[in-house]
Amino acid sequence: MFENLADVNRKLQLLEQQLADPAIISEQKRYQQVVREHSQVAKLQKLHADYQAVLKQISDNEELLAEEKQGSELAELAQAELQELGVSKAALEEGIRYMLLPKDPNDTKNIFLEIRAGTGGDEAALFAADLFRMYSRYAETKGWKVEIMSSHPIGIGGYKEIIALISGERVYSQLKYESGVHRVQRVPETETQGRIHTSAVTVAIIPEADEVEVHIDPNELKFDVYRSSGPGGQSVNTTDSAVRVTHLPTGLVVTCQDEKSQHKNKAKALQVLRARLLDRIEQEQHDKISENRKSQVGSGDRSERIRTYNYPQGRVTDHRIGLTLYKLDGVLAGSCLDEVIFPLISHYQAEALKAV
Repeated sequence: MFENLADVNRKLQLLEQQLADPAIISEQKRYQQVVREHSQVAKLQKLHADYQAVLKQISDNEELLAEEKQGSELAELAQAELQELGVSKAALEEGIRYMLLPKDPNDTKNIFLEIRAGTGGDEAALFAADLFRMYSRYAETKGWKVEIMSSHPIGIGGYKEIIALISGERVYSQLKYESGVHRVQRVPETETQGRIHTSAVTVAIIPEADEVEVHIDPNELKFDVYRSSGPGGQSVNTTDSAVRVTHLPTGLVVTCQDEKSQHKNKAKALQVLRARLLDRIEQEQHDKISENRKSQVGSGDRSERIRTYNYPQGRVTDHRIGLTLYKLDGVLAGSCLDEVIFPLISHYQAEALKAV
């Protein structure tokens, strides 16, 4: 792995030349990619330089120990410094290994957040709304933008399904481990005898796809238009503005009715469809990976129960890493969600380092 570092300085010089290239500067998307890559390579160069400096200090101290009498004050100082340098060397090696890990190309992307009520009827739909509020508030703390693409509300304030686009800085990198089954244990408002019910909601995190990543043949699409439906008020239109698009080769169906304009609903539906098609391709590639590799990077199985929200105990438990927090209100408010997300990211990074 460390042999790869020989090209770091040359790579950094190449990226600096690209940053000064007017042709690249004029292409904003390409320029941002180069800026991000330059930042990563510069960090790696700094780590490598620090690592080389520590190796030189270790060599100097070992030479000093070989020359000095054992037990002398200078030898003892050199031995103590060697212990400290050993710790620094190990930390720098781990940092370099992490920087050289294959990067997830989706980490910098925006995401589609798809939340669907599962078992539990109306109670599951209500919890779907709770989870959407949780992620919306979390996005607000990060300065991300949330745009509802499609929703199917029920009359009591819940959602059978809601799909939202969350855009901002490295959204996928922080939310990619949220896919799976979220279970809630609480007493429903409609429960007269105070019994705790268990309901489930599925969450899917799908990276946004660029048009160049997924080509959709217009001849393979079927469009249906109809009048939007809802609990009343502005949700019900008098024109056929709702859109249903079906991708004939795969059978994927996306509906959108939140906008009053048929044109806007169609654009949103195609945006969601494009992301789902890319996600399907990546899932198929993922399924070809060995079971051992799957366990190291996360199963990616959206049928997996990943988290339980227990209201009577005020407890949130993530079953993948055995993490339990008694901060249910803070997690659902989005303010404490980092305390669940960051340990997950650290866990999967550690698993990836073990694989290397």
